[in-house]
Parts: sequence; structure tokens; C-alpha cells
Amino acid sequence: MMNHQQYRRAVLANPRGTDPEFDAHRASCEDCRAFTDGVLTFEHRLVRALRVTTPNSARILPFGNRTAVRHAKEGRWLALAASAAIAFVVAAGIWLTPRSSLAADVVAHMAGEPAAWKGHAALSAGELAPVLKRANMTLDPRAPSVSYANSCDFRGRIVPHLVVQSPRGPVTVMVLIHETVSKASQFDEQGYRGTILPVPQHGSIAVLMKEPGTTAAEIDAIAAQVRSAIVWGSSRSE
Repeated sequence: MMNHQQYRRAVLANPRGTDPEFDAHRASCEDCRAFTDGVLTFEHRLVRALRVTTPNSARILPFGNRTAVRHAKEGRWLALAASAAIAFVVAAGIWLTPRSSLAADVVAHMAGEPAAWKGHAALSAGELAPVLKRANMTLDPRAPSVSYANSCDFRGRIVPHLVVQSPRGPVTVMVLIHETVSKASQFDEQGYRGTILPVPQHGSIAVLMKEPGTTAAEIDAIAAQVRSAIVWGSSRSE
């Protein structure tokens, strides 16, 4: 199944492309529909900007008429300036569009590590320590059992990707030490339900499950437990 990143790369390559998988993702994802609309709007405005032409008087000038020559030059420069300005503003609008949501990127990341959900046995301290150390953190002994730990590339940074065991089943925890959020936000995407919590001075954590019937309250309780179990070192890892 196509994820957000694959879809958006396809849109940038060919915003008017048609493909069953492409169309299915667009129909199911409001964020990606909005992204597609932005790309198509940019394309339309850019085409209009490039069609700006100089007045006819700029092409046929009376010989020796300096005023007409000056006006023609001014008209030509104004047309060029308008075209460039519109193109710049539209392009800036696209490039300054916020990247895909943090929740969407977390869910997309899950597709690359399907084995993370399969194990249930607790990792040993020796297996877990290198992943936590890289983020300059440890876990309180009261933390839930960790069955999976990996140092993952997420948005250009290496972050801990953990799976902890709960009464409701496996729970993924991504410690996003370089992603700051202002408040907690819940999400429900592609079969995953989760929440992203701020961690003052240490970015945020994303906690998500794919167990059917999991409630937002259950997710929040697990997220609070995990956040309180993280023990941070004296300096933040880069």
C-alpha cells in the first residue's frame, strides 16, 4: 500500500498521473489531497504567469519617438517583473508548505519495520542499552517490558524506536528527540491509533498501537506511563 511519502513523490513527478493505488491513497487521505491541490494550483498559476505578454505598442514603435520607446521599455520590464514576481510568490508558497504531518511520517515509518511487532520476549539490558544510550536516556525499572529496540533514521535524525508490551498488546514508542510539539495530539491513520506528547527540553514521543478497539484513553495512559519511565541524561544527544 502506498504511503504518504511515496504518494507525494509521485505527485511532484506527475501531479496529473492516474494509477489505482495512487487514486486510492488520495481518496483515503485528506492531507495528501490538500497537498495535491497545492501542487496543481502552483502549476496553474505558474503557467498563467509565464503567459504575461507586453502590450502591442511595445512591439511597433514610431521611429524617433523617445517617449514611446521609454514607455515600451517600461511596459516590457513591468511585464517581466510581474511574471517573475508571480512565479516567485507561487513557488515560495509551495516550498514553504509544511512537510507532511509528524503523525503521518511516524505511521509511514512503521511500514519499513514489520518485524517490530512480532516478538514478545523482553530484551536483555545489554540488547537495549546501545539504543537508549545513543539518545542519552535510560528507562526506569518500572517501565513496561521492551520487546524491540532499534536506532532508526527518522526525518534525517537517528531516534530510538521501541516496542513495549501492554495488557492490550504491543505498543510502539518513538522517542523523537529532535521534534518539538506544543501540545499533545491524537491521531488515527491507516489502522494505527496513537498520540504524540511533548517532552520539555527533549522533543516529543509518539506512542501508537494497531490493536482494533483500542481507545484514545488507553493510548494516553500507556503514553503517560512510558514518558514518566524515561530517565534523561545530563546532555541531549545529537
